[in-house]
Amino acid sequence: MRIDILCKAEARHRGERVLVNVRQALEELEVQAEVHLFYDRRKLVDHRVYVTPALLIDDIVRIAGRIPDVREIKTFLVERPRYVQRMQQVA
Repeated sequence: MRIDILCKAEARHRGERVLVNVRQALEELEVQAEVHLFYDRRKLVDHRVYVTPALLIDDIVRIAGRIPDVREIKTFLVERPRYVQRMQQVA
């Protein structure tokens, strides 16, 4: 699993707060993931994100424009494997 946090360089503290929340959610769920924090405007444009910070899980924008709390991040992480299993059953 890959988790990316996109943020503008001027709002470093907001990106770092999202990073802390993501790490706490991963620790509570005991899940291993690759977490990256980017301050690159080009990545924002590539993912069509206009407000920051943005949370991407496996290259899908889940939240943009606010700092998600730990509980909300955990729901995104928990529902991801269910979605993959459901899609495999349909195919």
